[in-house]
Amino acid sequence: MTDDQDQKRKSDKEEGFFSETLKTVVFAVLIALVIRTFFFEPFRIPSESMLSTLKIGDYLFVSKYSYGYSKHSFPFSAVPIDGRVMDAMPERGDIAVFKKPIGEPVDYIKRIIGLPGDTIQVKDGVLFLNGEAVKRERVDDYVDRDLRGNVRRIPQYRETLPSGKSYLVLDMTSNGSGDNTGVYTVPEGHIFGMGDNRDNSTDSRFLTQVGYIPVENLVGRAEFLFFSLEGDTAVWEVWKLPFATRWERLFNSLR
Repeated sequence: MTDDQDQKRKSDKEEGFFSETLKTVVFAVLIALVIRTFFFEPFRIPSESMLSTLKIGDYLFVSKYSYGYSKHSFPFSAVPIDGRVMDAMPERGDIAVFKKPIGEPVDYIKRIIGLPGDTIQVKDGVLFLNGEAVKRERVDDYVDRDLRGNVRRIPQYRETLPSGKSYLVLDMTSNGSGDNTGVYTVPEGHIFGMGDNRDNSTDSRFLTQVGYIPVENLVGRAEFLFFSLEGDTAVWEVWKLPFATRWERLFNSLR
């Protein structure tokens, strides 16, 4: 075999390797995109609005198929779909991710409290659904450390919806800006969401900031935590992971 032939064989081999590698990468990206769009998408919790259920640094999976699909199911809301396909209404008590309907359409996560036609009101921190007070029981304080390392105790309650769905909510102060509201009537095609950290959540109670959530804006339902880090730890700081990981929160269901 001549030097030219040997060089050509090596070049063909390198081109073949590069081509196969590129195909593998493209195929993997397409599979990941399909899974993210139609099945599950990961989210990181950036705020304390859903304490004590969700903490800063929690990573969770959202099921994209639970409520059907809209343009917001796709990356950057890029596919021009009108309304929803395979539409399904959330249940009261679901934790849902949605695109904020007012201002920049960033991802928000809240608990769904009201469905179309429901009336919602908060009086002295007590939630009223369709004119009836939602059962609210005092439980042990929520205790943890803030981002500065200071221990804090926050009054905590167990709220139980008429369906029997129950969850924990925090009440940091007795005179929060959302503790006494007017009556909200949820319009057709919309839902009403609230954070579990009732005095530290910008949600549907604030009509000029979030307001009623169009069903079309739903992204998916929170299913379970798959990872959790102390809030000031970045996931790429691998040397911190053994100590910063909240091991007890891994694989906790959110249903």
